[in-house]
Amino acid sequence: MSAQKTPQTMKPATAAKKLDVYLEATPAAFQEGTVSREDLAELRTNPPQWLVDLRADGPHPKSVVADKLGVSIAGLARGGITEALTTAQIDALLADQPDWLQAERANLVEVRKEEKRIREQQATKREQSNRKPRFAKPIHHPNED
Repeated sequence: MSAQKTPQTMKPATAAKKLDVYLEATPAAFQEGTVSREDLAELRTNPPQWLVDLRADGPHPKSVVADKLGVSIAGLARGGITEALTTAQIDALLADQPDWLQAERANLVEVRKEEKRIREQQATKREQSNRKPRFAKPIHHPNED
């Protein structure tokens, strides 16, 4: 006899993070329960109205706010943004473009350029190296001798 498998579940905070929504803005039933992988897949493929509204209007978690503003999460903190923002608040910031936002956006562009330069430099070094590429050792089967 095989034992029945129990579905894998996750905490609501984990599910909210995977759905890119702000947990405190989700319905109480979502916040208090657990979410199975099947439930999460269903929420992704056939989102209920509350999820559609949250994704459209917010409030959004910091990661989404940072993406929409074109800054890092640390840049949000440096700019004094510590709470979740709605889409209207994000749009207002983008329209106003305060000094901190302009500086953080420019900073992120420079950081990404530097990361790209380093990746390319490392790739060039690997290509010029005389070391053999590292691969997993071949599997030795005793019957193949």
